Amino acid sequence: MKKLRQIVLNPVDLSGRPVHFIGMGGIGMSALAYVLAKQNLPVSGSDLRSTNITQHLESLGVRFFSQQVASNLGDWIAPESNGHLVAVKHRELPQVICSTAIHADNLEYRAAVELGCPIFHRSDVLAALIQQYQSIAVAGTHGKTTTSSLIGYLLLKAGLDPTIIIGGEVAAWQGNARVGNSPYLVAEADESDGSLVKLASQIGVVTNIELDHPDHYSTLDEVVSIFETFTNQCQQVVASWDCPTIRDRLFPAINHPKLVSYSLDVRVQATYTVDQITYSATGTTARVWERGEVLGQIHLSLLGEHNLSNALAAIAVGRLLQLDFATIAEAMTTFTGANRRFEVRGEANGIRFVDDYAHHPSEIKATLAAARLQVQAGSDRKRLVAVFQPHRYSRTKTFLSEFSQGFSDADLVVLTDIYSAGEPDRGLIKAQNLVDSTREHHDQVVYQPSLLQVTDYLKQSLRPGDLVMFLGAGNLNQTIPDLLAHYQKLEAAQMPEVVARLC
Repeated sequence: MKKLRQIVLNPVDLSGRPVHFIGMGGIGMSALAYVLAKQNLPVSGSDLRSTNITQHLESLGVRFFSQQVASNLGDWIAPESNGHLVAVKHRELPQVICSTAIHADNLEYRAAVELGCPIFHRSDVLAALIQQYQSIAVAGTHGKTTTSSLIGYLLLKAGLDPTIIIGGEVAAWQGNARVGNSPYLVAEADESDGSLVKLASQIGVVTNIELDHPDHYSTLDEVVSIFETFTNQCQQVVASWDCPTIRDRLFPAINHPKLVSYSLDVRVQATYTVDQITYSATGTTARVWERGEVLGQIHLSLLGEHNLSNALAAIAVGRLLQLDFATIAEAMTTFTGANRRFEVRGEANGIRFVDDYAHHPSEIKATLAAARLQVQAGSDRKRLVAVFQPHRYSRTKTFLSEFSQGFSDADLVVLTDIYSAGEPDRGLIKAQNLVDSTREHHDQVVYQPSLLQVTDYLKQSLRPGDLVMFLGAGNLNQTIPDLLAHYQKLEAAQMPEVVARLC
């Protein structure tokens, strides 16, 4: 399918001109719509269905359309007998905002083009907002949402009242965005479509760099080029010295004048490091060093090495903003993470259900390693079950070998069909290829093609003591409520028998 062309007639006008979002229900688009609505701009938008996100926007006065058709722009269309759309005279046309997911054959998009509306990519709006604030933009292949959420939470707890734009929902501000009254903005910066090059923030954070979007990038070199442009446009850069691509390709030396580095290895001469690390089933503790001097201890409820690295990035940002370490450490203790990042969805019949967005081999390995901390000798958790829905044909094909070796920490692996995310199936890769390849490295691999079959299988095979990880960026997590209800019902049915035995 042909993608839309990006038309930028003028910079995005945030002074009061109407803004219309095509695909407003997306996690990134809705966050931008929320911020503009809270800034009292006239905001409208569309999506294919109403959700809790779009309903929340409607409660703020945003006009929402539950289909993507030309008539959504009716307020700006004058009748014309020849069938062509003509703009209402003397009426300022809205700025139309699209994401990469909107294609050129979208009826609403075509109408906006025919009317002559200024058309922008969502990244243009984010770039304009970043210019309004003292901004912290968090980029990286993995860990963006957790790191940006943690930085936003840290500033919030420190009383800095930030504006926050995140690619995930966070309980602390009840959504994916908040609008504060301070000069500070914390934003998640996405590299997936190359639009990262439009952003120029006061502080840029780079958590790591890998090839993750082979639908857009052919090589890692192309990805590195995008990050080079981004970091060149930031005044200061906080970056992980544990990532070989950052270390070898992005900065010529650890003492680069723009760089604030961090590492989990205290032997590395990074600006921020840690030692005395303890990873446990309930969280992580570590001692933090700043430029060779001890700052103090942190205690995280987040699990695993990758989250300690994310926390160290947030500490570096906090210190750049001159926050005292005691304030930082206190905030770290109470941060519980973003939705779909090791999110415990419930427990029933002794089975814990966890939803995680991990969809790249590196993310899966890190997430399962963290989950393994809760499944070990002496724990109530006896078995780690990984349920994975591959995301995109291009990603599955490119990383087939890496995916197949990523489940070593799981006791049982359940694989289902590939979630296309709008990609056409060119017949180059099937889920069965991943199943066969994974079986070469793991002796407990089950294939259930549909989500219904996944649900039916798990209803028959899960047992008390299981920790079940639902992994993927698609719709696999829609199976969790049904499974929870099933095991809650089973637990209730067994309760009289348990009570009788106790008596």
